[in-house]
Amino acid sequence: MSFRTRLTLAAAVAVAVAVAAASAVSYAIVRNQLRSGVDDSLRSRVGTGLRVHLDPHTGRPVIAIPPALFGAPPGYTQLVSRRGDTILQEDESVPLPVTKRVKAAAAGESDPFFFDAHVQSTHVRILTVPLGAGYALEISRSLSEVDHSLGRIRLYLIMITLGGVAIAAALGLGVARTALLPVRRLTRATEHVTETQDLTSRIEASGRDELARLASSFNTMLEALESSVRSQRQLVADASHELRTPLTSLRTNIEVLARTETMAPAEREKLLADVVEQLAEMSTLVAELVELARGEQHVGEPEEIRLDLLVGDAVDRARRHAPAVTFEAELEPSTIQGTRSTVERAVGNLLDNAAKWSPADGKVEIVVRNGEVVVRDHGPGIDEADLPHVFDRFYRSRSARGLPGSGLGLAIVRQVAEAHGGAVEAEHAEGGGTLMRLRLAAP
Repeated sequence: MSFRTRLTLAAAVAVAVAVAAASAVSYAIVRNQLRSGVDDSLRSRVGTGLRVHLDPHTGRPVIAIPPALFGAPPGYTQLVSRRGDTILQEDESVPLPVTKRVKAAAAGESDPFFFDAHVQSTHVRILTVPLGAGYALEISRSLSEVDHSLGRIRLYLIMITLGGVAIAAALGLGVARTALLPVRRLTRATEHVTETQDLTSRIEASGRDELARLASSFNTMLEALESSVRSQRQLVADASHELRTPLTSLRTNIEVLARTETMAPAEREKLLADVVEQLAEMSTLVAELVELARGEQHVGEPEEIRLDLLVGDAVDRARRHAPAVTFEAELEPSTIQGTRSTVERAVGNLLDNAAKWSPADGKVEIVVRNGEVVVRDHGPGIDEADLPHVFDRFYRSRSARGLPGSGLGLAIVRQVAEAHGGAVEAEHAEGGGTLMRLRLAAP
């Protein structure tokens, strides 16, 4: 069953319950009013001149009832003794039912009361009034007119209920079609993306209601997916291009080693060293590609990190890897929220980049303050044309093409910074060299 059908049925059922409840209340009110009129007429008959006297010939009680008001049906009366004997009027031959409560009223043990009964298939309303002297009066009135009116009212209310349900179903269907139109568009767009893998399609989102927000969120999701897929394809294309050259060189060296049996030992050792170096570069490149392919996903749960202590450990490692470079660190206590392993990788890449561009016996200055890491080297600096691209994947300036590296280190730094709600910038340092600012979000 479709959602539109369920929504239509829910509207119809809700209206049916409401109309049925209103009809039931209306019916109960009308029924009480009609029966109250009958009860009032019976009370008025008893209270307007009704007399009971003894027949001088038989000594039995005789009922004297005034004539009925104009337009009112005559009452049907009888006397009941405490033993249950009935005394009818002269023109009446059908006795009314006598119950235990009627006998109790004749005995003076009960107050006046009403009850319904059927007398020769006629529905009647009966008022029983104790008279004293061991007798009670029963006066009845037919409920045929009331029952007929109530029957017609029931029919009208049932027709109104059914008509209301039909109208509610029709209106519910129309409302469901209109309300679910954005959902149908969203469904069609989702099916189109599933069938064609086309992430460029969008849904028209207008208004400020929940469905408009859903369509807008879906468009935002498609944009994010499109950007992610585009980045992945670009990464694959760039990686293929970057891997082609070292793989070709590695294959050539291995083929030379395999074919040459008369090669001098020194030349063979040099060729083997080149192969080992190329394998190390490829291993580094593959590791960096894996790091980039993870996107903005953190490895492990974010935690509070003492940035100054983390940078201090990274500086110690950098000193061991580049002993010819002097590292000067000014580390103020600073705490951030993030993933330790990725932040360590970003800081290490900044330090490696600074060491690579530093001259022999050069100096690298590191400052940590308020969730920011500043790394400044005294190298040749970055050309103005290259400055906007230093954090792009696989980008290498002309001056860097002769140096080791894959062009991914600074791209990883930017990715880590953005994943932690921060940013990284490169700028010319005063007096020469390059200054890198890595800002990370505080907890």
